[in-house]
Amino acid sequence: MNRRLTITLPEQTVRMLDRAVSRGQRSRLIDEAVRRFINDQGKANLREQLELGAKVRSERDREIGEEWFVLPD
Repeated sequence: MNRRLTITLPEQTVRMLDRAVSRGQRSRLIDEAVRRFINDQGKANLREQLELGAKVRSERDREIGEEWFVLPD
């Protein structure tokens, strides 16, 4: 199901849009751009959360590793 939206874009953006696609294809391009942006943002946020989690849990993980992999002297 499609919904009609009224959006306002800067004139320069509209000119770029018109150079990229025909007038009948504007919605498709905007849909693809929004989907790609949201997907990329989601991946960036997930990457950031994973990095933060790894830093927060690094000491715990090191201690667990030492318990499991004790090397003989």
